[in-house]
Amino acid sequence: MERLVLVHGSVTGGRATWSAQRHGLAERFDLVVLERPGFPLNPSTERVDFEVQAVWLVEQLHDGDHLVGHSYGGVVSLLAAARAPERVTSLTLLEPPCTRVARGHPAADRFAREGADWWAHGPTDDPEAFLRGFLEKVGSSYVLPTPLPAEVEHGARALIAERGPWEADIPLDVVARAGVPSLVVSGAHHAAFDAICDVLERELSAERLVLPGFGHTPQRHPDFNDALAAFVERAAAAQADPAA
Repeated sequence: MERLVLVHGSVTGGRATWSAQRHGLAERFDLVVLERPGFPLNPSTERVDFEVQAVWLVEQLHDGDHLVGHSYGGVVSLLAAARAPERVTSLTLLEPPCTRVARGHPAADRFAREGADWWAHGPTDDPEAFLRGFLEKVGSSYVLPTPLPAEVEHGARALIAERGPWEADIPLDVVARAGVPSLVVSGAHHAAFDAICDVLERELSAERLVLPGFGHTPQRHPDFNDALAAFVERAAAAQADPAA
């Protein structure tokens, strides 16, 4: 049974981010739903850094894993795959906000500027207000309860502690040279994410999946699980028989 390692993004932890996969793919794959340091169910931390978490993620990987990363977790997954491509049989990326790969594209550059400004001047002393502004900027369809439940407030504080993903330098050439089969997933809702995913598709010679209607959470689309399963099975078959 192929092992899928699922890496969540910001605010919500792995259980919530991958709820549709936990219920829909558990019988088909060995699912490993990670909880990133600093987020529920882990203790809070003063700093969440994609570089540090990429090292942590490599430590969680087994040879032959299929790595799936959403949003900030996609940035961490890309960096981990570049550090240890020999461990990764396939890489699936859902709208990672690594804007530097699309530097020069107006929407990606604007998204990076707005993010940096929000972290520098937004209401970081008010987790609910900060989170509401963040969700609007990323095009999330998440309906935020008020007051925030304890777990959501925990995630919001971790979000505030995150190093901005617009600072990430992604060595796409390393992943591309390693020939890691890649799938890039976008939701056709945000010009910056579309631009980033276009670059990843081109530079990684990746397959591309566009699943509209679910904002920044395309993994909730009813077609996602079957598409991911088919991609993983193709990547596993190619590894088992490279000449096929």
